[in-house]
Formats: sequence, C-alpha cells, structure tokens
Amino acid sequence: MKRFLLFIFTLLQSQALHAAIRAEFKRPDGSTNWQHVANWSASILILLLTAAVITLFFTWRQARKANRELQTIRNDLELRVQERTATLGESNRLLKQSNQLLEHEIAQHVSTTARLRSSESYIRDILKSMPLMLIGLDKEGRITQWNKRSEDATGIKAENVLGKNLWDAYPTITVSPSQISEAIQKNDATTIKHSQRGQYYYDITIYPLQEQSEPGVVILIDDVTKKILAENMLIQSDKMSSVGELAATMAHDINAPLQSILFDLRTFQHLLADSSQNLNELGNARTSETLKGLLADATEKGENMASIVHNLQDFARGRSNRKQLSNIVDIVEHTLELAGDVLSVPSRLRFKDIQIERIYQKDLPMTPCYVAELQHVLLSLFRHACDALGRVERPGHTPTIKIQMNVGYDNLWIRIEHNGLGLSNEEQMYLFEPFFRKDSPEVKYDASKRLSFAYFIITEQHQGQMAVTSDLNVGTTFHIQMPLK
Repeated sequence: MKRFLLFIFTLLQSQALHAAIRAEFKRPDGSTNWQHVANWSASILILLLTAAVITLFFTWRQARKANRELQTIRNDLELRVQERTATLGESNRLLKQSNQLLEHEIAQHVSTTARLRSSESYIRDILKSMPLMLIGLDKEGRITQWNKRSEDATGIKAENVLGKNLWDAYPTITVSPSQISEAIQKNDATTIKHSQRGQYYYDITIYPLQEQSEPGVVILIDDVTKKILAENMLIQSDKMSSVGELAATMAHDINAPLQSILFDLRTFQHLLADSSQNLNELGNARTSETLKGLLADATEKGENMASIVHNLQDFARGRSNRKQLSNIVDIVEHTLELAGDVLSVPSRLRFKDIQIERIYQKDLPMTPCYVAELQHVLLSLFRHACDALGRVERPGHTPTIKIQMNVGYDNLWIRIEHNGLGLSNEEQMYLFEPFFRKDSPEVKYDASKRLSFAYFIITEQHQGQMAVTSDLNVGTTFHIQMPLK
C-alpha cells in the first residue's frame, strides 16, 4: 500500500503528467474546461476514496485477525498462568501435606521412642522385682539376662556374668546343657522338679524364645520350699483330721455296745455274788433266765462290735483306682442292714427300732462309685440320724428316717431325712469342717458327729455335691448329688 501511494505521489510530481493534464483540461480555444476538471477530480477522488475504503477494509481484517490471534494468545497465556498457578498451588498443598505427615511421623517416632523407653524401664523393673530367679541364655549358653533375684540367690552380680557361659559362671546350677538344647529343639516349655536332700525344693522352667532372630531360652527358678512344706503340713493335717474323725466315730460306735456288755457283766457278777451264799438259788428259774438274758445281750453287743470292726477292715482295704458300676439300691439296703447291727445310742434307741420309709424311683440306673466309701458315707449319715432321733424327748414321737432316690439331669439325687433333733446354724456351719483346724475357733461339737470325711468322699472322690438343711423342731435332711457319667 505504501508503494502504491509512493507511486501515485511520484506520478503526480511528473512534469509530463502535469502537461498532459493541463492539455486534457483545455478547450480548443485555450480556456479551461472546468466541467471536465470537476468530473475528472471527482473520479480521482472516488478512486482515492475507494482505495482508502479497500485499504481500511483490509486493514480492519488484518487488525481483527491480529486481535483474534492476540486474544487467543492472551487466553492461552491466561490458561498457562492458571495451570502454572494451579500446579504451584497443588505443589504447595502437597508440600504442606508432606510437611504435616513428616511432622506427624516425627511426633509418632518421638512418642514411640518414649513408650519404648518406658516399656524397657518397666520390663527392667519387673525383672528386678520378680521373686523368681530369671536367667536368659543364647543358643551358645551365654548369659543375656540375670535379674536381681538371681544376684541375691547366688551372690553374683549381673555385670560379672553377662556374656559368660552359664556353667562357667554358675557351675552349681542343676540345669544341664542337654536340657537347654532339648527345650530349643522341641520349642516347648520344660519344667523340672528339683529337691536338695529333701530340705529345699525348686521348680525350674525352661522357656524357649520363639519369635527372636537368634534362638535362646529363659530359665525361671522358683524356690517352692515354703509352699511344699506348707502343702505337706496341710496334707498331714487333713490326714490327721480324717483319722481323728474316723477314730472318734469308731470309738463312739464301739463304746455303746461295749458299755452294754460291761453293764451285763457287772450285773452278772452282782447276781453271782448275791447267790454265792445259797447255791440253790442258782437253780432258781428266774435268776437263770436273767443270767441267760444278760449273756444273750452281751453276745449280741459283741457281734455288733465284730460287725463294726469288720466294716472298718473292709474300708481299710481300700478301693480300686476306677469306679465300679453298682446298684445304688443294693448299697443303701446293705448299709441299712449294717446300721441295724452296729448302731445304737446311750438312750437305748437302736437303729433297728427306727421306722424306715423308702421312696425309690423305679429302674434306677447303675451308678459309678466306690462302694466301700459310699457305704461309709451312708453309714455316717445313718449314725448322725440315729443320734439325733435318740435325743428327742417328745411323748408319742416315732423315730423315722425317709430315704428318697431319683434321677435328674444326668445325676443321682439322694435325700436322707429324719424327724429327730435338728441342727443349729452353728452346727450346720461346722458339720462338714475337719475336726482339727488350727485357724478355726474351738467349737464344742463332737468329732463323732462331724461329717467332713463323708463330705470329702462325695465332693472329691465322686465329684458330687453334699448339703444339709435343718430345723431344730422338725428335723434334718441331707442332700447328695452324684454324677452318673
């Protein structure tokens, strides 16, 4: 466009052009043809305006195109700025989040470190305060742990044994290397009972370390001397209690017929002394019958004593290690028959004079039991009932024992009820307690009336239950529950 304008400008400056133009606008007479000049000027102006319009149009198009490109560039630039800004914001956010996570991890690490230190201190305190000797060993038998109790028991400080071989540092220990190796191989705890001349007792337990990179063991040595001695004393006390109760019971059972025999013999001697002056009186029928009665009574009481001794011998022979399936009705009836032979009270009430009521469920199953022991339990209950019935002084009183047996919930239930003198609350409290108790106050309750041995037989040997309910004016009921399986 600039070249075109320059060309027009140059052309207008041309002298030849000016001469041609003046010649063109002259009339033949030499005057200027202004009409022609005006028309030509208008045409030139129109052409110039047209060229200007065309130029402006193309310039507008170029400007519009440039503006569009500029807008595109601007939009692209803004988009890039937004993307860069967003990327920078996301980076800042991620960086901030990473910093927060890092701070949280650092805080957790600090907290974990503090807890580990606290746990380590806590475990160290536990090891120091343990009442047992604790010795840690690696697979080579070198000592890794030696607690305060080990120091006190051996007199060797931990710093003097750590890292050393156990049997070099403490040669008197009763644990052998083979036992350590066996525990590691089996990967199971091993317990060793050790006694020194029957005066000191130790429980030694070897625990293999199961979740460690290096195999090893922990040895716990517990001095159980006091415990064993206390248990032995308790066992001895229980034995003496059982023997004392059994002896008191047997003495009570034997004393009654023995006193009767002695009474008969004294009466017999008295009659003989009175009749010594007149021998004919010995032939007196009345005296003869009296003497025969005394001898018969003495014989009967002697047989009762023999039955008591025989029953004691049966009981002393012991039992087999396994229970026997037995007919419970036969056991009860045999015990009733035995009680009729051996039981009586100083009031002259004989067991055979007591009314027995039987309420048995039909088809009772065979019961697993120790027959001799169960007979002893039943005989003790019948003896207790006979004594209570003999102390009733009510006129018209009929001594009665009611025996009920039935099955329920896989158990045999036995109820022995009598209408004799009942038990007080204090007597019920001590009825099943052993006779010899150092820790219990003195209770004026005859050993022959206690049932601790019977209670032991039911609860410990037969895994059953035994209880008592009583009323002083009504009587007493003994409840026995025995499992059938």
